[in-house]
Amino acid sequence: MPLVGNNISKRRLTMFLPHELIIQILLWLPVKSLLRFKCVCKSWFSLISHDSHFANSHFQLTTNRRILFISSTHESLSIDFEASIHNDSACLSLNLPEDFTAFEVKGSCRGFVLICCSLNMYLWNPSTRVHKQIPLSPFSSNLDEADYFYGFGYDHSTDDYLVVYHDYSEEPPLHLEYFSLKANAWKQVKGPHFPYTLEDGPKGGCLYNGAIHWLAYCITDVILAFDLMERKLSYMHLPSDSHGDPLQCGGLWVYGEFLSLYTKNYGKDTVQIWVMKEYKVSSSWTIILVLPLDLIICRKAAFFPLCCTKSGDIIGVDEDDGLVKFDKKGRFLDLHSYPKYDLRCKVTMCIDSLLSLPGDGDNTQA
Repeated sequence: MPLVGNNISKRRLTMFLPHELIIQILLWLPVKSLLRFKCVCKSWFSLISHDSHFANSHFQLTTNRRILFISSTHESLSIDFEASIHNDSACLSLNLPEDFTAFEVKGSCRGFVLICCSLNMYLWNPSTRVHKQIPLSPFSSNLDEADYFYGFGYDHSTDDYLVVYHDYSEEPPLHLEYFSLKANAWKQVKGPHFPYTLEDGPKGGCLYNGAIHWLAYCITDVILAFDLMERKLSYMHLPSDSHGDPLQCGGLWVYGEFLSLYTKNYGKDTVQIWVMKEYKVSSSWTIILVLPLDLIICRKAAFFPLCCTKSGDIIGVDEDDGLVKFDKKGRFLDLHSYPKYDLRCKVTMCIDSLLSLPGDGDNTQA
């Protein structure tokens, strides 16, 4: 009989964990598990669905960064790039909202992806399946026909998300505007007084150090940067080769803690990785790796780096719908194909997140 009493006491102890301890346990769980646990009880549903402090605390602890491939067939594939690129259990299939037609991916920030569908723009959280449509700008009537830059980022100083849009022209003044999620309004910014053109076709920028960066051309190739806190544009110079000649620029990305540029040498079948060791100091550009593309057997000689793993491996995509991995010394490691997905124009990095956007009552769940 005492044994039965002890069992009852143990069951009671497991039933009455302190609320603070439960929260600490939940904070370390992946988003996928937390979404399932919303049905456990009303308090958990409220905590996981509506508690912004919990969502922010969870985001600060999360390390689950993923590569997101989006197909024109309204399917997407989310891959944990810290796992082997051949590990099917690290891949999750997602369905896109039906609103997303003829779309392009223009960037991601804090778990949200900026999707452009002709005139319409959406912010989508792939983890929670929630998306929000951005109102049309009152200042621009022909975004689908204009030459433009897009960008998406977060201003920590005001706890605000900004969708940035600006055209480019060889004749100033230049048009720049942004949508503030917090104010739920478009605002115009006086553009710079130097002419520039987009280097590599309309696309989203590279988010780094509180600014959005694009490759542009202004007499020479430059990096155009929009500071999300100061709400203004500036530019930085790119590196030159050993002879002082311009480089064949491929694009911008983030390598570890640095803003990085990758350049192409088609004659030698290589991609060079540059990093800006001191932000906004052009003389600090340093080439750190040369990646050989001739080892990617039976593939087109192209490589577009996306991200680094915690161990320093570089993962990117090629032109044949495949993921390619090099180690931190530039040695080819692995390749894996995903033939259903158009990786070049519909691929982005994303972090699993419970975060919601300002005005989340206007959000829609797919």
